[in-house]
Amino acid sequence: MSDAHNSIPKPTASGQFEELIYDWNLVNTTTPTRTVEFDDETLRDGLQCPSVTDPPIEKKLEILHLMESLGINTADLGLPGAGPRAVADVTRLVQEIVNQRMKIVPNAATRTHKNDITPIIEIANHVGIPIEAAMFIGSSPVRQYTEDWTLDHMVRLTEDAVSFAVQNGIPVMYVTEDTTRAHPDTIRALYKAAINAGAYRICICDTVGHATPYGVRQLVSFVKQVVAETGADIKIDWHGHRDRGLDVINTIAAVEAGVDRVHGAGLGVGERAGNTPMDQLLVNLHLMGYINRDLSQLGAYVKAVAEACQVPIPYNYPVFGYDAFRTATGVHAAAVMKAFRKGDHQLANLIYSGVPAHLFGREQMIEIGSMSGKSNVVFWLEQRGLKATPELVDLIFSRAKQADHVFSDQEVFDIIKSNQQTATSTAN
Repeated sequence: MSDAHNSIPKPTASGQFEELIYDWNLVNTTTPTRTVEFDDETLRDGLQCPSVTDPPIEKKLEILHLMESLGINTADLGLPGAGPRAVADVTRLVQEIVNQRMKIVPNAATRTHKNDITPIIEIANHVGIPIEAAMFIGSSPVRQYTEDWTLDHMVRLTEDAVSFAVQNGIPVMYVTEDTTRAHPDTIRALYKAAINAGAYRICICDTVGHATPYGVRQLVSFVKQVVAETGADIKIDWHGHRDRGLDVINTIAAVEAGVDRVHGAGLGVGERAGNTPMDQLLVNLHLMGYINRDLSQLGAYVKAVAEACQVPIPYNYPVFGYDAFRTATGVHAAAVMKAFRKGDHQLANLIYSGVPAHLFGREQMIEIGSMSGKSNVVFWLEQRGLKATPELVDLIFSRAKQADHVFSDQEVFDIIKSNQQTATSTAN
């Protein structure tokens, strides 16, 4: 074995820890150079979840500002064709973008129907800025059969709706619902009709979470070919759902295949199993090098969506769940504590975590339970400025070994208080 492999690795002089991790994710890869855009669907597609609350406008405004702080490019603010409340909320949200000179660009959902498009035109004229129309139509054979649609009928709907919007100053993102189960001839005909009618971007939709990463790559490659055939400068979006739990990896596959913008919703809220989680997309694409931005407000965004929509954050939710950086296992905790004692929180965030907690406003948590060692107890006490006497450590440790759960802070404090009362009684 060479001396290089036989020596103990050390962090670089700059305090970074590249030398401590051999990253197989980077083998035979290059650093991404193109820009990826993000479209947030929390306030529209996300609210189609039957278990969420449609938040009051004050909460929607809070979420909108958090989107802005995260550098999200566009946000779907609602479907004005749904009724007066939707019109009022979309109008207020777009007005906020204007009043606060926000960078985020508004869009709104619409069917390929003038009755849906007209409210978007009216809001845009009232507020004074364009609103992108996310114009959708079903495209899969199962949808065509159910609706009794012919392809000619779908093409006519597309041409009429896109032309009407564009003629009234509304930029169109044309969305084919259920693209991942649609026939290539249908996809080609619909996208070409939309592009010829004036759509400036198109969206590939995995509406029912059917796709696999392989399928995503094949479909994106095909759609790029269709766009090239038109000769137009058209951007491509990806919109995914997580019915099979493949939402995040499918979206990453779409990015790697060359789409320009990806969609997501806070906490993955949405119909059935939900949309691709915007927060997990930002985390992963940041760690992969596709974006480089301050994501310290991402936790606040997740919390705001959870509170506004009245959706609990699962305890084991990646990065922002309560347990994401929490351990009571002796071996794991011991390694984290040794890293802490080397004086660098970044090292502690790497030793038993694939996500650097400090980048997202989180930190490692060492708890006490039946699988803990005495070092857990010592560390817990020291972190709270308490003296870790051998007697107290032994007492907490023995109680933990008899427990069937990880102690809450209050339970440990109760043990300490009981010990103090016993000591006082004995002394008297």
